[in-house]
Amino acid sequence: MSTQHADTVTGDGNPSTRLLSPVTLGRGLAVIRILLGLTYLFNGLAKVFDVRSINFLGFRASLIGREDPAGIMQSQGLESNGGEGTALPLIQDITRLMLDNYDVVKWVLTGAELIAGILLVLGLASRLGALIAFLLAIYVQALYYSSGVWLFEEPLIWVPLLLLAIVASGRVWGLDAKPAAARLERERGTWPF
Repeated sequence: MSTQHADTVTGDGNPSTRLLSPVTLGRGLAVIRILLGLTYLFNGLAKVFDVRSINFLGFRASLIGREDPAGIMQSQGLESNGGEGTALPLIQDITRLMLDNYDVVKWVLTGAELIAGILLVLGLASRLGALIAFLLAIYVQALYYSSGVWLFEEPLIWVPLLLLAIVASGRVWGLDAKPAAARLERERGTWPF
């Protein structure tokens, strides 16, 4: 894609073939940022209050409670029970270390999810929030590396988080907008590229 004007992104350089404005792109990324932020925020809150399921007006869903990650790490991260677990030796070592210290790890995990969720929802230091969430998600991807889960299950989470860590999505509908306003004026029209 090429940029024809400060507010127009075009496919062939012709202003009449407008594909997407940076404002529209920014709003789309903000929706993704907020949705992923809510995901991490609610999972962090589920760990704080040790809630594993919700039932609201007939809507039922599950969340990952405080002790659930230990079970996931045990079943997916270690080779036990006839060769189950990830085929990545380094991830097995990290998982063993985390399980041996789970009394501390569960609170670090809870804090990381809460911080990532809050930063993403508010659009405050949104790249940092996305990076924290990405690191959590890529660890889960490594856990499931050889487990036979649906191919795209984990990338549907970590790929958007990687993009949000690269692009300053908190500038639209977020608190990153104010400190970035002066810089955006200087760079005029280059966001988010």
